[in-house]
Amino acid sequence: MTSPDLRRWPPSDRKYRRSEVTAIVGSGDRVWQRAATDVLRWRVKTASGFDVDATGPVSPGDRVVVTARALGFTVVEPVEVVAVVQGPGRSGFSYRTLPGHPVDGEEAFIVHRRGDDVHLTIRSLTRAAVRQPWRVLYPILLVAQRIVRRRYLRALR
Repeated sequence: MTSPDLRRWPPSDRKYRRSEVTAIVGSGDRVWQRAATDVLRWRVKTASGFDVDATGPVSPGDRVVVTARALGFTVVEPVEVVAVVQGPGRSGFSYRTLPGHPVDGEEAFIVHRRGDDVHLTIRSLTRAAVRQPWRVLYPILLVAQRIVRRRYLRALR
């Protein structure tokens, strides 16, 4: 749904809250090489304060547990990698949430080039999880998502 392989993200399912944000990581071939590798090794998540139980690069079908810790709480976020893109000017992946995740949806982390500049784009589709207590906490989770997205955008600099 978040289509990491596409430059332009077409309209998607209206049942989900949609977000797409982009920031510059830097410029040049060295920045590109580092960022393109790091994004496929969960660096956006780990540099943003999450723990990830994966040891290698992302691969479609990988089931991974992402753990967030904040304010004395631990939140476990099970996900499954659904798409990976790795090419000369675009590198990234998307995952979908699994049961037990605080929200229902999909998220993509995409590093891409525009000329010499290297950018990171985060795409997400989110809706309330089916299960409690997450369903009732959804409005708070949306605020947390905005904060985390800002961290993501700085993660590969």
